[in-house]
Amino acid sequence: MSGRELFCQPRRVRRGAALTLVFAGLLVTGAATGAFPDPGQSDRKTPTGAARSADGHEDVAKAAADAMADGKSPMEAAERAVSRSGDRWAAVYSEGEYQEFEEALDGQYTGVGLWARRERDGRIEVTKVQTGSPAAEAGVKKGDRLRSVDGEDVDGRPVTDVVSLLRGDATDARAGTTVTLGLERGTRAWSETVRRALLSTDSVSVRKLAAGITVIRISAFTRGSGELVRTAVRQAPADAGIVLDLRGNSGGLVSEAVTAASAFLDGGLVATYDVDGAQRSLHAEPGGDTARPLVALVDGGTMSAAEMLTGALQDRGRAVVLGSRTFGKGSIQMPTRLPDGSVAELTVGHYRTPSGHTVDGRGITPDLEVSSGALERAETVLSGLGDPS
Repeated sequence: MSGRELFCQPRRVRRGAALTLVFAGLLVTGAATGAFPDPGQSDRKTPTGAARSADGHEDVAKAAADAMADGKSPMEAAERAVSRSGDRWAAVYSEGEYQEFEEALDGQYTGVGLWARRERDGRIEVTKVQTGSPAAEAGVKKGDRLRSVDGEDVDGRPVTDVVSLLRGDATDARAGTTVTLGLERGTRAWSETVRRALLSTDSVSVRKLAAGITVIRISAFTRGSGELVRTAVRQAPADAGIVLDLRGNSGGLVSEAVTAASAFLDGGLVATYDVDGAQRSLHAEPGGDTARPLVALVDGGTMSAAEMLTGALQDRGRAVVLGSRTFGKGSIQMPTRLPDGSVAELTVGHYRTPSGHTVDGRGITPDLEVSSGALERAETVLSGLGDPS
């Protein structure tokens, strides 16, 4: 198993609550990222101090308020109310967790800037160090062995636990807090104390294959990612196809997924959805590239906004979808601020693809199911689709 230190999910996953947003394919995710913006409003709904009209929000907010009045933990009371609600995607964040989540949607994370994986013998090996990060400045290099974090031995531990220690999840650690890394390189063993920092990462990467095919990989829909996709499409060679790699994409901001859809569609419907029974729709902007051959790669880690984009491209005949069935997270969460600053998110609606297919609990079935060698198969498919000119 391999993992990346950035964008570790908030602690609620480890408390056994709903799944949530994770980037770089580190863990299975996708919960609260489905908040759909109303036209003219911000990408993500802003928590308010009052309970929302939905009964679930009222119940959770009342439980939190009653707990605070009794001198008890509002957050723990809210968690119990959420657990009773039967809402599989509902969850409660501490104030620090929610801030961390918002930073993640901005394409930022608090950490030291290293990637790691667990070897077969249980050792934790550094696989990459982000340029300019605290880890890089401390001299940590690819191939170093990470032996401990703040004195805790990490050998044999899941990478997710190591990530949690690096980020300081147990203490809601912020940028500027210190963490001590126990390291080994060859026969040398030493310790480095570094300060966590607020770091940035690109959720969109672009590369060219030998045949001129452009591969656009979107790991998550953070702010600005949709425009990066449109730029990549404009800069791609005109005589070759595109592979849109959405494998492991846990979702993100729906408005960014709509912008990404606009790179490949000339306007039209992307998805319909409901919020507390009110029916609404999302549309692509006109002017996208509708001629160039396109293959979308998906798997069981493709979720939420990424499934919405996949469904739009598939239903409208714009892309051949290749891979395995997607996760099936097509619900919408809204946040409510609780008296202690924590935030509860409960499901208020679901979205459907342009053809009216419900994604939640079902996922999207690819046009071609492939369990291995997906990128190579995508190249073959693109060659069969021919020259767009």
